[in-house]
Amino acid sequence: MNNPTPSSPPNQAPATPHRRRPRYSGKNPRRFEEKYKERDPLRYAETVAKVLASGKTPAGTHRPIMVAEILEVLAPQPGEVAVDCTLGYGGHARELLARLQPGGHLLGLDADPLELPKTEARLREAGFGPELFTAVRSNFAGLPQALAEWTGRRRREESHSSPGPRPQTPDPTQSEPPHVGTYAAGADCILADLGVSSMQLDDPARGFSTKGDGPLDMRMNPQRGQPASALLAKTSLAALADLLQANADEPRATELAAVLAGHTFATTREFTAAIRAALPRLNKDEVDLTVRRVFQALRIAVNDEFGALDALLRHLPGCLSPGGRVAILTFHSGEDRRVKKAFEAGLREGVYSAIAEEVIRPTAEERRDNPRCSPAKLRWARRVG
Repeated sequence: MNNPTPSSPPNQAPATPHRRRPRYSGKNPRRFEEKYKERDPLRYAETVAKVLASGKTPAGTHRPIMVAEILEVLAPQPGEVAVDCTLGYGGHARELLARLQPGGHLLGLDADPLELPKTEARLREAGFGPELFTAVRSNFAGLPQALAEWTGRRRREESHSSPGPRPQTPDPTQSEPPHVGTYAAGADCILADLGVSSMQLDDPARGFSTKGDGPLDMRMNPQRGQPASALLAKTSLAALADLLQANADEPRATELAAVLAGHTFATTREFTAAIRAALPRLNKDEVDLTVRRVFQALRIAVNDEFGALDALLRHLPGCLSPGGRVAILTFHSGEDRRVKKAFEAGLREGVYSAIAEEVIRPTAEERRDNPRCSPAKLRWARRVG
């Protein structure tokens, strides 16, 4: 006869059942949050290194483009005031901040309410406190207001902390760099890196690309405006054809508009499938390029990117101090044409003393290491002194 199993003592709590650690579902996880180890660089430094070595951008990050060229044309100096109109991941900002010290300040603008707090936290952890760096949630069309508010706040702070007004001309016998305590209305350096960041492109939930599947949204600020799905649903055939042509130079604009305008597409995958179905005679590479152009055109429309750029270009001269420098990175012909024409007009009118005679492009080495930089074009201008 078998012995009965002894019962647990009356006052002893039952043993906690063993729980296995969470594992990816399947060999190749599909969820963006699980799939990319490089989103946790502290734990997976080796993975990050492999991704970089392969010429790709680690998910959830952004590689700053043409850093050396931008620093050369902006020539930031200690004590100066600079503005990064498109803060993004903070790569350009970090390089500018290092060259503005001691005594300088960087104003960083970004409309994305999801990414801006993360970037501000990274820069604070890198040692750039509020006295060196200010983050502002705004797109670059709001540059004049952001610069005026920051300048007014800094002047009020100085008036409260100083018994009297500081001299406008620094004492050459002192080691203090110029501009410290004399913040004018304009900035010494302004940078605008246009387009969409890798963080937005890589996250399917933002709806900017066909990588994975997500809502057809495309808003830089998901809290404002209408998503791309709503825009498509209420846009006429003629209006959509004009939009595709104006925003992406799409050669098949009318053909695509006939099957896309006025329809509702809830997800990026559904929308991509409709574009591909409309082009049965094209090979895969041609269709892929068309899909990217259509997404680009919609993104520009959803975020009114051309309107914001036109506003920035109008306000730029008034936002630069005498002799101030501006550099703008563009990623397609519609942006580059606007920047080129504005700089040329400013030179003719005597607003700018010099502009880039030729567009500056990434080096072959940078294009190899970071293919996403390939379409980038850099132009610069200098305000009269």
